[in-house]
Amino acid sequence: MKTRTWMILILSVCRQEATGQALIKGTVYNKSMYTMRGVSVMGTSGAGTVTDSLGRYHIKLAVGDSIYFSYLGKSTARYPVADIPPGQSFDMSLQANTDSLPTVFVHPRDYRTDSIENRREYEKVFDYKGPNYLPNLRLSPRGGIGGVGIDLNMLFDMKKARRMEALQKRLLEEEHDKYIDRRFTKAIIKRVTGLQPPALDSFMVQYRPSYEFIQGCETDYEFYHYIKEWGKSFSADWIQTHPQ
Repeated sequence: MKTRTWMILILSVCRQEATGQALIKGTVYNKSMYTMRGVSVMGTSGAGTVTDSLGRYHIKLAVGDSIYFSYLGKSTARYPVADIPPGQSFDMSLQANTDSLPTVFVHPRDYRTDSIENRREYEKVFDYKGPNYLPNLRLSPRGGIGGVGIDLNMLFDMKKARRMEALQKRLLEEEHDKYIDRRFTKAIIKRVTGLQPPALDSFMVQYRPSYEFIQGCETDYEFYHYIKEWGKSFSADWIQTHPQ
């Protein structure tokens, strides 16, 4: 029986070496040993998948690739595919509690810290609810058409309201830009697409995602897939327009 098992393992290794691909399967658990859904399973080459409702995954990666797991913006170490015994389940335990963490992306700590400090500094602006114009409207026995006058204080309040709303909008835009900068980095793009400057710089400008798009990616794999696919298209166009 043992001889048969070793023969199967040897054949699996030979098959992997011949194709250059390895099929890796397993289950991802949290620290309480409950299965985790929505975990991104990635290869350093950019290939990836997501665990299903039972925490299971399967992915094909090159033998020279490495696999890692990402959940809520936090990644594990990289594990070389060549070191994973073929035919055996490659299970992973993550230090996360799915009972208290939703399966959506959470801002990196640095961004959240900057955001909180920014909002504390401009607390009055972010807590601003806008003026209530109607109580400032007063009827006057003089002035205005038909004897109706408008309190000048109301006009000043309206101007102040517009300034406050414009400032609030600008501060939110700054927060969103910082968030995009934290996620859409040169290091990530270079690793996923293999692009090098100056092509890398052009890609970052041309395909910079919106804040809403990144928020809409429930897993890291969805975001990296966007970078990988558009990176292929960009690389093909770049080669044609910049022949060496």
